[in-house]
Amino acid sequence: MTAPVTKRRPVKTLVGVIGAAAALIVTPFVSGWESGGKVYLKAYPDIVGVWTICGGETLGVKPGMVETVEGCRVREEQALIRHAEPVLACTPALRGRPNQLSAAISLAYNIGTAAYCRSTVARLFNAGQWAAACEGFLAWNRAGGRVVQGLVNRRRAERALCLKELPR
Repeated sequence: MTAPVTKRRPVKTLVGVIGAAAALIVTPFVSGWESGGKVYLKAYPDIVGVWTICGGETLGVKPGMVETVEGCRVREEQALIRHAEPVLACTPALRGRPNQLSAAISLAYNIGTAAYCRSTVARLFNAGQWAAACEGFLAWNRAGGRVVQGLVNRRRAERALCLKELPR
C-alpha cells in the first residue's frame, strides 16, 4: 500500500507576482528605506511604537522576538508579496510598469494596502493620470500626526522612481 500523494501549493515568489524587472527595483528600494536600510534581528519599537523586526516587518512581531538573517530575507519577500498583490488588485494599470509599481508597493508597504487602495494616488493611476499620481506620493509624509523628515525624503524618492519612464 502506498501513501496518498498530496499536492503542494506552489510557493509564491515576488518575481512570479510582479515580474523580474519590478522585483529587482522594489526589493532594494524598500529595504533601503525601511529601518534605515539596516536589518534588525531583534524586535524593536519603531518611531510610533509599533513592534518591528528585520528590515521593517511588523506582522506578528512581539517584544523579545529574534530572527535570523535568512528568516529576515524570507520575511521581506513575503511582506513584499503581501503588499504587491493588493496594489495590483486595486491598480491593475501598474502591471508591466516596474518603476510605478515599485513606487506604489513601497508606499503601500509603509502606509498599508487599505490606505493605498483608498488613496488619491491609486485613483489617479487608475485614471491614467500618471504624473499626477506620482506627485501624490508627497502627501504621505506624516507619522504619529506629525511631518517626519524621513518620510518626506522617502516620498521624494518614491516620486522620483515613479516619474521614471512614465507611460504615454
